[in-house]
Amino acid sequence: MKIATASSDDMAKAPARGFWAARDLPTVIWLLLTVAAVLMHRSLPIPNWLMIHLLLLGAVTHAILVWSQYFSFALLRSAATIAERRTQTVRLALSNAGAALILLGVPLGVWPLSLLGAALLITAVSWHGVSLYRRAKRSMPGRFGRTIRFYIVAAALLVAGAALGGWLARGGATPNLVLAHALLNVLGWIGLVVAGTVVTLWPTILRTRADEHAAIGAARALPLLALGVLVAAAGAALAWLPMLALGLLAYFAGLVVIGVSLWRAARQAPPRTFAALSVGMALLWWAGCIAVLIIGTAAVSSSGSGIAGLSPIVSQTVPFLVAGFAAQVLPGALSYLIPVVLGGGPTPVRVGTAAFDRFGALRVATANAALVVCALPVSSLMRVAASILYLVAMASFLVIMLIAMRAQRRAKAAHQRLGKARRGPIVPEGAQQPGHRAGQAIAGLIAVVLTVAVCAVIDPLAIGWGAQASGDADAPVQVVQVEAADMRFTPDVIEVPVGTRLVIEMTNTDEAQVHDLLLENGTGGTRLAPGESEQIDVGVITEDIDGWCSIIGHRQMGMTLLIIAVGAGESDSAGESDPAGDNAHDHAAMDDAGRMGMDATPAEGFRPYDALLPALPAADSPTTHQVTLTVQDAVTEVAPGITQTLWTYNGTAPGPTLHGRVGDTFEVTLVNDGSMGHSIDFHAGALAPDEPMRTIAPGERLTYTFTATRSGIWMYHCSTKPMTAHIANGMFGAVVIEPADLASVGRSYVLIQNEFYLGDHAGGEVDVEALAEEKPDLVVFNGYANQYDHAPLPAKVGERVRIWVLDAGPNRASSFHVVGGQFDTVWLEGRYLIDHAVDTGSQALSLLPAQGGFVELAFPEAGHYPFVSHIMIDAERGAHGVFEVTR
Repeated sequence: MKIATASSDDMAKAPARGFWAARDLPTVIWLLLTVAAVLMHRSLPIPNWLMIHLLLLGAVTHAILVWSQYFSFALLRSAATIAERRTQTVRLALSNAGAALILLGVPLGVWPLSLLGAALLITAVSWHGVSLYRRAKRSMPGRFGRTIRFYIVAAALLVAGAALGGWLARGGATPNLVLAHALLNVLGWIGLVVAGTVVTLWPTILRTRADEHAAIGAARALPLLALGVLVAAAGAALAWLPMLALGLLAYFAGLVVIGVSLWRAARQAPPRTFAALSVGMALLWWAGCIAVLIIGTAAVSSSGSGIAGLSPIVSQTVPFLVAGFAAQVLPGALSYLIPVVLGGGPTPVRVGTAAFDRFGALRVATANAALVVCALPVSSLMRVAASILYLVAMASFLVIMLIAMRAQRRAKAAHQRLGKARRGPIVPEGAQQPGHRAGQAIAGLIAVVLTVAVCAVIDPLAIGWGAQASGDADAPVQVVQVEAADMRFTPDVIEVPVGTRLVIEMTNTDEAQVHDLLLENGTGGTRLAPGESEQIDVGVITEDIDGWCSIIGHRQMGMTLLIIAVGAGESDSAGESDPAGDNAHDHAAMDDAGRMGMDATPAEGFRPYDALLPALPAADSPTTHQVTLTVQDAVTEVAPGITQTLWTYNGTAPGPTLHGRVGDTFEVTLVNDGSMGHSIDFHAGALAPDEPMRTIAPGERLTYTFTATRSGIWMYHCSTKPMTAHIANGMFGAVVIEPADLASVGRSYVLIQNEFYLGDHAGGEVDVEALAEEKPDLVVFNGYANQYDHAPLPAKVGERVRIWVLDAGPNRASSFHVVGGQFDTVWLEGRYLIDHAVDTGSQALSLLPAQGGFVELAFPEAGHYPFVSHIMIDAERGAHGVFEVTR
């Protein structure tokens, strides 16, 4: 049937059919790897991002590179030359090699490998986009030829997304930049390609005419979609939720513009084949997920909780965007395209299409009903069962694809042997009649419903049915789902009315760690590997109950849980367990002596604060240093598994170290991108504080200029009241002004001591009550407890090492000491106590808050030399590190 779009005959004739079919084989391989990863992730620590990237970066990206080229030839009514086929093969090889390197480099933590993979991918996609652009320029496009622009713009967006992904692979990625990366790649690269393709492919699959306004609608939709992706990605990168919501809204508007034409085509010929049903459901999930993100972003923005508040919504939506949209649109499109490109004449194509359509309605109904169940607040058992049904329904495409291709090849061979005599209207074996499709769809729905019902019978407590036979059988049941990941339980506080039986459904969602949950009433669960779940019947709640992970070190890192008995009288042990929950984190954070547990190690990908102070470049005259310090609220790890929302300069605590000589001028621009008023005070400058040290509101900036007239290691900090809280929550740094006669050394380090008074251990802010009582949880060098134990500072035997030390406080003094070392030079607050002494020395540099100086020494032999604050309680609180000395 000839239609107004590029018809199936056009698509078959445009390029060489066998070439495109053969080039899509890697798509099948990537799909098989994805299915294998999904099947194994419950027994192996396979992270979710890896499964997503296997599908999107591997299978979908390869399919896009193949089929967008194919469509460009078909829509522009041209044919691929031998040279173009060769370059296409090279591009696909580069793309797949890049994807493989990324998927190896990221989990191994080898950034150069990931960076090389990103570079190969960018090269392949850039080349792909340029080839499409050149072909479009030299061709006379038909009515729908301009949809090639969707592919060109999509390629440009992937280049940006892949570049950002390569940079994020270094480690320490922030949620806002990860979201920007996902928006560019999923909504930009995949979304724009799908949007441009369905304009012509959808009516072709339905075997009807395209809507007469489809081409105009596509032209209007492209700017909305492209601009929407860019604005949304920029809003995510800047952590500005109104901008993110505006971009998503523009993107959704573009989908609506295209959707109108698709709906009109579907009204003329309702979808019946697997290809049409699968693509149609994918489009619905696509639009639905974008709508959820828009509503969620608007709600979080109005609540003022920031980008961190959006993370749970994104985490819950992305799996459905992948499983509902991307995972369905690919097999749906391939089910139509593969028979067309294999060709062989009308009869073999019909045979192949009919074979691809086998059990189509059953597969689509089962997969989508199972996805709906997973989206509902059901028990983990139901979610696992529904996920298995979804996986079976989707993975069956691979088996059916092989059967269909084989059937079409046989029909093609038979057709060639018999010639044209057998041509005529036939109903190929396997074709589904409308009644059969309806029956299959009902069967799929029934299968999902029965699965849910069986789960409810097996696990009645999970949906609030019944109670345990032992004791209080008539007690109401409250079921709470708890996730264990990143050294915390979520939620970590559960409120339960007195007299209610509590059932905890615990799932270990960590990528690698084993976790369990033990409760002080003697109940608890077993140790769960990543991905495993279990139910814990806590019993009838009559009083507050503490819980924790019993794995060594996990409780000390803050992995605790508190059950609050709502309506109970004051607990007899209130003073011990803090039933109000305000200081629940203290139970996990402190050991029996009241000190922070320090046995844990940082997570994989940990990067220490760079303590190295590079030598100043030679200069004949004073230098002007232009510096921008941006105030940011940053969720920062301050000890293994413990994060705080710090107020920072340029995202780190301490802020960047400024370095110069006497006579140098520093022009500092302070930009307040934080959530409250802040300021800055440079001890290295002498000037009236009224204007340069004033507090500026969020969104404002000021310029602070001073000339360094005296040498020293000078503190800078926020001077906004209460100053103690602002300094204790991360707003400090150092300015090193070298004396004119300072000799060169082998290497220099800067160590800044400060205290942390921890709020909630998962992103809390400074505990002002502990600060007022001068009870620090941590005393650290350069903002992280014991970080240089895990990443020792290097030195060589006999090499002169200079260590600049600053006590940023706000309250604790420091006594800097190197175990096994002796200082022959000590410079304190502007004067030498000893200077390259021969027969005398120093063992410690004593500093009060805001004081600084430097010491020098040469290590006599290879080994590990700890350095500490010799106020030993503070060394045990985290003021500890190691010099690793080699020959």
